[in-house]
Amino acid sequence: MDGFNQQFIYSILIIGLGYLLKETKIIKESDGEGLGRVIFNLTLPSLIIVTFHDIVIEPSLFLLVIAAILAGFLFVYIGLFVFRNEQKSTRGMLLMMIPGYNVGLFAYPLVEGIWGAEGIKYFGMFDVGNAFIVFGLSYLMGSFYASEETKITSKEITLKLVKSIPLMTYMIVFLLNIVHVPLPNVLIDTASIISGANMPLSLLLLGIYLNFTFHKEYLRLVGKFIFARFGVGLLIGIPLFLWLPVDLMFRYTLLIALILPTSMSLLPYAVEFGYDKKFVGTVSNITMLLSFFLIWIIINL
Repeated sequence: MDGFNQQFIYSILIIGLGYLLKETKIIKESDGEGLGRVIFNLTLPSLIIVTFHDIVIEPSLFLLVIAAILAGFLFVYIGLFVFRNEQKSTRGMLLMMIPGYNVGLFAYPLVEGIWGAEGIKYFGMFDVGNAFIVFGLSYLMGSFYASEETKITSKEITLKLVKSIPLMTYMIVFLLNIVHVPLPNVLIDTASIISGANMPLSLLLLGIYLNFTFHKEYLRLVGKFIFARFGVGLLIGIPLFLWLPVDLMFRYTLLIALILPTSMSLLPYAVEFGYDKKFVGTVSNITMLLSFFLIWIIINL
C-alpha cells in the first residue's frame, strides 16, 4: 500500500502544481484546451500503442468492453427515473452527463502509476466500450432533449467515433495484435518516449481545470446527480468486487470505473446543445474530487 499512497501523493502534488500555475496566471485555463488536445491526440494514443501492441488479449477482457456499454445504458435508465420531474432541457443535460466516464485523462495517470501496463490493459478495454457511450449514447441523449432544431443522425455519431484518435488507435492496435502483425520498432520506441509525458501532462491538466467555485442554486441538482451516479455506482461496484469470480485486477477495474468522474467531452456537448456550461463544469470538478477521494479509500482498504 505504500507504493499506492506514494503515487497518490505525487498525483496530488502535480495536480496542485497545475492549479497553482493557473491561479498565479502563469497558465490560463484556456491553455488547457490546447494541452488537452495534445494529450488526447498524441500522448494517450502513444500510451495505448506501447501498452497494447504486444499484449496477449484474453477473451475475458472483452467482457470489460461489454460492461462499459451495459453500464452506460443502465445509468441512462436510472437517470430517466431519477430526473423524470426535471424540465426537459435540464433532464437532457443530466442524462447526457450520467453515462460516460473520464478514463483517458483522469484514470490513466493514476492506474499507470499504481498498476503499470497491466492496469492500463484492463482500463483500456473498459475505455473502448466507454468511448461508444461517450461519443454515442451521451451525444444522443444531449441532442434528443435539446431544442427542436437540433437533429442527430447515425452518420454524425459514426463520424464522432471515427474522429476519436484514441478509439481508432485502440481498434487498429487490437486488429494488428489479433492478426499477429507487428508494429515497426521505430514506431514503438517513439511512442514509448512520447507516452512518458501522458501521466504528468494529464495530472497538470486536471489541476488547470480544477475550480472550487460552487453556485448554491446548483446544490439540489448536483445532489441528485451524485446520488444517481456515485451512490448507484458503489451499490453495484462493491458487490461485483466482493463476489464476482474473476481476477482481482478485473474487479478493481469495474469498481473504480463505476466511480470515475464525468467525461471531458461533456463541455463541448453542452456548448453545442445550449446547456448550462457552468453547471457541467461544476459537476465535472465535484466528481473529479469525489472520485479521487473514493479511489484513495478503495486502494487503502
